[in-house]
Amino acid sequence: MAPASEIEHPDIDDVDLSSVLLALADPHRRQVILELARDPKTERQCSTFVLPIAKSTKTHHWRVLRESGLVYQRAVGNGLYIQLRDEDLRRRFPGLLDTIAALED
Repeated sequence: MAPASEIEHPDIDDVDLSSVLLALADPHRRQVILELARDPKTERQCSTFVLPIAKSTKTHHWRVLRESGLVYQRAVGNGLYIQLRDEDLRRRFPGLLDTIAALED
């Protein structure tokens, strides 16, 4: 999936490991990444994630995940879709997603 033109995404080569780890430090964001990692080719509507937080807080989390380079987002009408940057992340940070998943087991 190519990044949406109306939403800015960092180039994977500019993604910094400390930004990725900071984004993953939050349990809600980590939960989203782990759910996406179960089926990395799938794009999901952001509203399908069950998180016990306010809509405005979810919006903040989506922005952090996107700006850290972990996900692609695409706006469609009033909806927002999200997809893990699986291939990019595995190339840039080999083993990171598997390590995060293993820590949650």
